[in-house]
Amino acid sequence: MRMTKKLPLLMTIATLCIIIAVTGFNQKENKKPEPVVKNTEFEEIRGVWITYMDLDLQNTDCTYSSFKKRFDHITKTVKKKNFNTLVVQVRPFSDAMYNSAYFPYSHLLTGIQGKNPGYDPLKYMCSHAHKNNLKIHAWINPYRIRSSEKLKLAENHPYLNNKSLGVKVGSGIYYNPCKANVRRLIENGVKELVKNYDIDGIQFDDYFYPTKSKAFDSKEYNKYKNNVGAQNALSLENWRIANVNILIADCYSIIHSLKDNIVFGISPQGNIDNDYEMSADVKSWCSKSGYIDYICPQLYYSLENPALKFETALNNWRSLEYDKSVNLYIGLAGYKSGTDSDSGTWKFSDKILQDELKLLRKSNLKGFMLYSFENLESEPSAKEVSNLVKLLD
Repeated sequence: MRMTKKLPLLMTIATLCIIIAVTGFNQKENKKPEPVVKNTEFEEIRGVWITYMDLDLQNTDCTYSSFKKRFDHITKTVKKKNFNTLVVQVRPFSDAMYNSAYFPYSHLLTGIQGKNPGYDPLKYMCSHAHKNNLKIHAWINPYRIRSSEKLKLAENHPYLNNKSLGVKVGSGIYYNPCKANVRRLIENGVKELVKNYDIDGIQFDDYFYPTKSKAFDSKEYNKYKNNVGAQNALSLENWRIANVNILIADCYSIIHSLKDNIVFGISPQGNIDNDYEMSADVKSWCSKSGYIDYICPQLYYSLENPALKFETALNNWRSLEYDKSVNLYIGLAGYKSGTDSDSGTWKFSDKILQDELKLLRKSNLKGFMLYSFENLESEPSAKEVSNLVKLLD
């Protein structure tokens, strides 16, 4: 039986971050938040990321029947290969693969962002996943609005209704993490998912601050410094980290105050230094209660990758301090198997994923997630995936 989790006390991490971000003074917590009590039963998480491309209906007749056929195939394939968790991309571009009060329907369903498909995809996905004894996590890109000018935003898109929410970076547009109304929008989106859908988890992707450029938020940062005084202000880097941390802590509190059996996780980049370049404070998220239930870094490296070997990256993550409420899972690069990625080192063997999973189990980690569903069926990945699946019997 799942044990009840305890929420942090009133002096939460979010409250602390707000004090730091708004006042700029260094203040200490008077009380450490109570840790979340975890389920003591061990069940290996065997996740598969289901990307928005996997759910794209634009080459079909875009009907409910076509969607069900596609998702039924995904579910059948995942279950047959003995995975147990679907991580489904339900909000890739500040749009929704479900009926949302805040975000327009995704263009993936009909070819036009904002067009009602006439059914609720996520409702069906939850029902069908659970019917097949699979867990389902709703995967969200919290800050990404658009990565290419090819995507035409719906007239009722939150960004078009208030362009001060976002910032253009190249051909992309991203929500500005320092803005309170951006946080409210993302948090309301999390809240409606928890309230309205029978999901088992919510996962944030690795996109946080899209650039290190000072121009991204110079106006807001200068206003912050003027408000608190330059001598009390956080550095730009720490201010950005605080902005992200407030959102993460708030989302954690929202989720567990509504449905305590839903887990909240983040899948950051596999290189810890790169995470800090994006203002993703992974060390705090792991070491303190009140941020996340699990972290699943994307260790998309071969065992012999000259830039960063898989085992080296794994040891880097294992060496971090972890609160007892936080689980460490590992993201595996199914998409690189059978390719010449990582200086051709994926050609060295067709048991790399299998050997990486053996390392995870030797380290007593509780699970992994494979990127992505497409590679369960692709020819270049066939041998690697087949050998990985042998360990899942």
